[in-house]
Amino acid sequence: MLEGMLVDLVPYSKKFLDLEHIWRNNESAFWSSGGDRHIVSRAAIRRKAEAWAEEAERLGPARPVMFGMQTKDGTPIGFFTIAWLLPHHRVGLIGARIGDPAYWGRGYGTDALLLIVEFAFGWLDLRKVWLATTSANERVMRQMDKVGFVLEGRARRASLMDGVWVDGLLYGMLREEWPGREALIERLGLHPVEQGDVR
Repeated sequence: MLEGMLVDLVPYSKKFLDLEHIWRNNESAFWSSGGDRHIVSRAAIRRKAEAWAEEAERLGPARPVMFGMQTKDGTPIGFFTIAWLLPHHRVGLIGARIGDPAYWGRGYGTDALLLIVEFAFGWLDLRKVWLATTSANERVMRQMDKVGFVLEGRARRASLMDGVWVDGLLYGMLREEWPGREALIERLGLHPVEQGDVR
């Protein structure tokens, strides 16, 4: 378990999988997928989870690392992953979704991001992490800015989001650019919340 100020990252388990049908059928999937709007059944999610587990076993040391994200009182609100791990190059892709919109824009995602980056550099010994979003996702763009990720690439008009073409954005952080979780907590002013408080 990775313990944060506002959230904990715990092994992804059935309690998170049981909420995936809600998270994949609401606005959170639209934003985290770059504009997709699919209706996904529980059975399809279960099949995808089984296929993912089989694929992860086959990948060995390059297998993705997946955490469930929960509030300090244990409420599941989303997930974080490090995927596309390239052990030789020591690079990994960060993926995330806060499935419950009530927790958007409140610092929960930033707290979890600090945990996963610290884990990537400290435990997995990666030298670089990166993530992808779109130019329509202002929340993620602000988050990348304040945490210190660098905009490394822009694919013009790469996604169609509700009838509007938007750019695909790639952000990266090198290990030597990471000031450390504690330094960022102080700089960003993150602090614990009372149990049950959706700030």
